[in-house]
Amino acid sequence: MRARALAVVVLLLLAGCSGGAGGDEGPVTLRFQSLAWQEESVRANKELVREWNAAHEHVKVEYVQGSWSAVHDQLLTSFEGGEAPDIIHDASDDLADFAYGGYLADLTGLLPARLEEDIPRRSWETTTFGDGVYGVPFLQEPRVLVANATWLRRSGVRVPTPGHPWSWTEFRRITERLSGGGRYGVAWPLKEPVSATLNLSLSAGGRLFHRGADGKVTVRVEAGDEVVPRTIHDQAGIDRSASPTTLGSGGSDTLPGFFGGRYAMVPLGFSYRQQIVQQAPEGFDWQVLPAPAGADGLAQGVSPQTLSVAEDSPHKKEAVAFVDFLLRPKNMVRLALGDWMLPTGTRALADPALHTAKDDWATGTALAAHLRPAPAQSVRGYAEWKDKVATPAFQEYYSGAIGLGELRERLEKDGNLVLARYQR
Repeated sequence: MRARALAVVVLLLLAGCSGGAGGDEGPVTLRFQSLAWQEESVRANKELVREWNAAHEHVKVEYVQGSWSAVHDQLLTSFEGGEAPDIIHDASDDLADFAYGGYLADLTGLLPARLEEDIPRRSWETTTFGDGVYGVPFLQEPRVLVANATWLRRSGVRVPTPGHPWSWTEFRRITERLSGGGRYGVAWPLKEPVSATLNLSLSAGGRLFHRGADGKVTVRVEAGDEVVPRTIHDQAGIDRSASPTTLGSGGSDTLPGFFGGRYAMVPLGFSYRQQIVQQAPEGFDWQVLPAPAGADGLAQGVSPQTLSVAEDSPHKKEAVAFVDFLLRPKNMVRLALGDWMLPTGTRALADPALHTAKDDWATGTALAAHLRPAPAQSVRGYAEWKDKVATPAFQEYYSGAIGLGELRERLEKDGNLVLARYQR
């Protein structure tokens, strides 16, 4: 009787140890939180998860749907509660505080050489904080001008190309020429004015954030930082070539007026082409133009979409293997087509599907070599600086409520007080 009881205890103990790290003990289950939201993108992500699961008996992936609008707070809560997904889809400009806070795994030494070599160094810089790499940048999009092709053709203005873009001065002059009679040369959707302004300012040599020898960052507005904001301000307030009513709008809000012939051009992210294809009235002729160039040519800042691994994940090697699978060149192309964005990988970017004249894919891929890390990429406290200082300051400047001098003072004086708290 005693021997039988002992055998039962042993069997129970063995049963309690099942469901471990793979092999005969049961499959590993990885949770992959995706922020894909467009129908094509969600479908591509889910198909790739199914393909992985079909080919991997011992490592299964569970697809978890996240949301861009709530991702930062949701991740922070899940990190602090010990419930973070193993694989995390985010954007590189959201990673700094998570990386420095110890919530994300340093992928140094875990990434396969193929993936490291395929993605350019400038893209890796967007996910490098200190001496560690805390995400894999895989999708990015330039800001472009989406134009009413018929309007431009009838006006006789020179149409820019990536090889011969407009300068910021020429862009201002052309939007003024296209305006009049209740119509505007451009509609700037600047509900979120900070990233658009800072990223486009790279073309004019703007940096705004300056890191000293001690590693600390300060805000300093220089001549290159003023070109883009001054252009937008003058188009809206002096030339009357930019619609004042769209300055507080999101990109999608401008599309009805664009289709209705109220605006000749709208600066938008490259992925907005999908909405335009879906919503444009029959016969509406549109085209993608490069954003204006400045002293540094077509350079502009981007914050790529990223895939990271949670520091608390007990299966980091398996998570990185899944990331590597997702970002094989052919799979990266599928993700890029699903999101109407550009892949970071050089082999994926060379795929013929991304160089077609249809939907102006070729114009976007021609801009890929000019994309650089967003100026605020590694700045701790950027989110607070953006929300409390920069957003209201830019909004008031663009509306004409304050001048360039006060904009500069608020960005620098108030902004540096915010950043200093994060750098003590």
